[in-house]
Amino acid sequence: QVQLVESGGGLVQAGGSLRLSCVASGRTFSHSLMAWFRQAPGKEREFVTAISWSSESTYYADSVKGRFTISRDNAKNTVYLQMNSLKPEDTAVYYCAVRRIGTIAPNRAVYDYWGQGTQVTVSS
Repeated sequence: QVQLVESGGGLVQAGGSLRLSCVASGRTFSHSLMAWFRQAPGKEREFVTAISWSSESTYYADSVKGRFTISRDNAKNTVYLQMNSLKPEDTAVYYCAVRRIGTIAPNRAVYDYWGQGTQVTVSS
């Protein structure tokens, strides 16, 4: 079993930055793919970005490409999401997720474990 705890959310003005963290505990996650999803009120949970266990491969949704950066520190069992140039449309609850086996994919159904989420609110 893997437990995921996100932190770092908050209220920020448009154009500002936030850094989210997700700490994993329980089973080792060093060989698992990690991802971030987000869910805005009244909308489906959507893929944001993912990173392979070695950090060699990353993938971003078009809506965040060039503004968000995913990274991970396997020694700390932590994945990060650096969010720059934030926009009001980035407002959502952000979730980290683990896919134990498989390649990067935007389909939330293939992810095995989820955190409880952290709220990000971007004011205009």
